[in-house]
Amino acid sequence: MPRLLILLTLPPDVTEQYRARLAQKFPEIGIDVIATADKAAAALPEADILLTFGQMMKNPKLDLASAAKLKWVQALGTGVDGIIDQPSLRPDVTITNIRGIHGEPVSEAAILSMLALCRGFPNVVRNQDRQSWTRWPPQLLDGKTVGIFGIGLIAEALAPRCKALGMTVVGFGSTRRAVAGFDQMHLRSEFLGIAPTLDFFVLLVPYGPDTHRLIGAREFAAMKKSAFFVNLARGGIVDEEALMAALESGEIAGAAIDVFQTEPLPPEHPLWKTQNVIISPHMGGFCDVYAERALPTIEHNMACFLRGDIDNMENLVRR
Repeated sequence: MPRLLILLTLPPDVTEQYRARLAQKFPEIGIDVIATADKAAAALPEADILLTFGQMMKNPKLDLASAAKLKWVQALGTGVDGIIDQPSLRPDVTITNIRGIHGEPVSEAAILSMLALCRGFPNVVRNQDRQSWTRWPPQLLDGKTVGIFGIGLIAEALAPRCKALGMTVVGFGSTRRAVAGFDQMHLRSEFLGIAPTLDFFVLLVPYGPDTHRLIGAREFAAMKKSAFFVNLARGGIVDEEALMAALESGEIAGAAIDVFQTEPLPPEHPLWKTQNVIISPHMGGFCDVYAERALPTIEHNMACFLRGDIDNMENLVRR
């Protein structure tokens, strides 16, 4: 009997959605559900299939060297960093991910971040806690310019939503191509020249060797002092020390950060106490219907795996 290890640090009722549906559709597999790295280390040697997020696999206690039976890893997100960069991952292990379901949640997270930053909403909450009735003129999104760095499915969903709010939308991609909802399209290499025109800089580019610490002091220095930075991509793409320096010096007006170099963000990290920063716990792509939208891909891939039809699995990650 093939064994599936579901390794997720999600609320139990969310994890149960995956377990229950897969158990119902595939009674021929055994399923183990684990939420901690310590317990997962003991279960990995018996797992044929692993269902997890790449971020979870960055825990140093999780080493695939012990997973001698492992044949397939289904990443629950688009990013597979934490999985494919495991030194002990055998080349014969199949890797698949989830694509095409993040456009709506990440777009809403980006718009929420921009609205919260330009309206000073963190101060609204702080003033409520202090019972302080303090007013100021919030900035509008209408008439502002947003730069979206990384043009994929998420950017294609975000751009028209920004247009609907009256924004000018500027894209930065690896190639120059026309995409609906964008007023301008530039190469990533042209960012420094365009950055002074942006009111918002939204980072969506995938993480990889070519984007590691891609955004740093030069990029922040090129931005307007009144501009805001939003990171919904990966923490490793941004030089966090340069970001903190830009925030503390007033080089940029503020930032909304959903992803970090180290997750969870350590309690002693100075970003927690930076007043012009909004921190969220890597939940930009997460939503109440995530399992419902991800399960069709997982079920298709499980059916393919069980009949040995690897080539027809969806979202195969080539290594």
